[in-house]
Amino acid sequence: MKLAKTLILSGLILSSVANSTEPTAAGQSIDQHLSGGATTVLDNSNNAFSLPANNLSILRRDNFFIGNAFFKQPWVIAPSSTSARDGLGPLFNSNSCQGCHVKDGKGRPPLTREEKFISTLVRVSIPAATPATPAQQALLTTLGIVPEPTYGDQIQPNSIPGLKAEATPRFDYEEIRGQFKDGETYTLLKPSLKLDNLNYGALHPQVQMSARVAPVMIGMGLLAAIPEADLLALADPEDKNADGISGRVNQVWDVSSQKTVLGRFGWKANQPTVAQQSAGAFHGDLGISSPLFTGQPCTAAQTDCLAAPQGGQPEINQELMDMVTFYASLLAVPARRDVNDPEVLKGERLFKQANCSACHLPELKTGVKPDFPELEHQRIQPFTDLLLHDLGEGLADQRPDFLASGREWRTAPLWGIGLVATVNGHTRFLHDGRARNLMEAILWHGGEAEASRQQVLNLSQAERAALLRFLNSL
Repeated sequence: MKLAKTLILSGLILSSVANSTEPTAAGQSIDQHLSGGATTVLDNSNNAFSLPANNLSILRRDNFFIGNAFFKQPWVIAPSSTSARDGLGPLFNSNSCQGCHVKDGKGRPPLTREEKFISTLVRVSIPAATPATPAQQALLTTLGIVPEPTYGDQIQPNSIPGLKAEATPRFDYEEIRGQFKDGETYTLLKPSLKLDNLNYGALHPQVQMSARVAPVMIGMGLLAAIPEADLLALADPEDKNADGISGRVNQVWDVSSQKTVLGRFGWKANQPTVAQQSAGAFHGDLGISSPLFTGQPCTAAQTDCLAAPQGGQPEINQELMDMVTFYASLLAVPARRDVNDPEVLKGERLFKQANCSACHLPELKTGVKPDFPELEHQRIQPFTDLLLHDLGEGLADQRPDFLASGREWRTAPLWGIGLVATVNGHTRFLHDGRARNLMEAILWHGGEAEASRQQVLNLSQAERAALLRFLNSL
């Protein structure tokens, strides 16, 4: 059946597509194009990740675009005549959210040793004592880690004039070679993270470091709207069904409610809400304080940083922070492409046969979300279970985060993954961007995904092409 659709979004007239439906277990049907349900936009341009939810009313779009402005515009050093957006730093990774999430899309690591870390940041911490001291236990409860004493929980490679940046991160790479069953060879790049120019002293001898590229922003509000009970039902920490998959939830600190709740966002599901994820990024990445995260991201050892001028207390007020959260919550998911193509359908079957769908769950439902009625009761196709999974030693960063171990990562949503090259001009994937394409990303999977990886290694060249064609349709 063909369903003509014309959507007018932000002045863009988007053309019609064929409507493809697939029966669900309940006998209902889900439109395979509409990854984000009624919020989906039909756009495959380089702006595909930057549009408001399709069902967002005209009356509510002002808040979206105000939030977008504060997400995109550069922040400046205080004091400034531009008092609404001054207070950058004193130490920072970027001067705007858009600086890392270019076009609301995916970051990448430096492509040369000379290139700076721009859309990639470095988390740092140290192991807690065994047993943890009371002070360390308090940090583990509220931060999920024990910060590195001199540099805190994140390396800032930039600073305002008159201050020294913390360090200069870089990657060295080791080549790992292998081959598929049919004899075709491949090469993976294993990164080794180094910090040069440590301007505030030596690192703790037991420092734990982990590089993280900025993830795609789409669909965050929909993921926030999935009922907690549904995610808990998906978890199988003891692998009681003996399928080799033992996903579990992360339990993290919610600063606003001052209690431990389920984590959903971040590479290790270490953030509970879009609001806290956004405010945390303002604080850690830009050095911008908010009502949720006051003060500056300076440690006691960084006295010049602590004494630097501020742009107000806080530097972004609650009203503007709410606008940014509104924007981040209602960024639309673009529609899938070519869902009826025979090669795409073949690739989808192979994806399921390899059991990739056990973690990259194709379908979930949102529940009640009073502040965001647009997101309520949507059948969505994020290809994630939002759970932590052990992906093996090859991907391990050996840096725990709340309940997440050094080998565990949240299942990354796959919706929109086929448009990263169009939006961001690269195909670097995984938490540190080591994979240069989707096949390399698959081949890095181990641990709970090892059986799936072995099935992919056994595929023929034509089957591998079909699998990639399916992933690029998402």
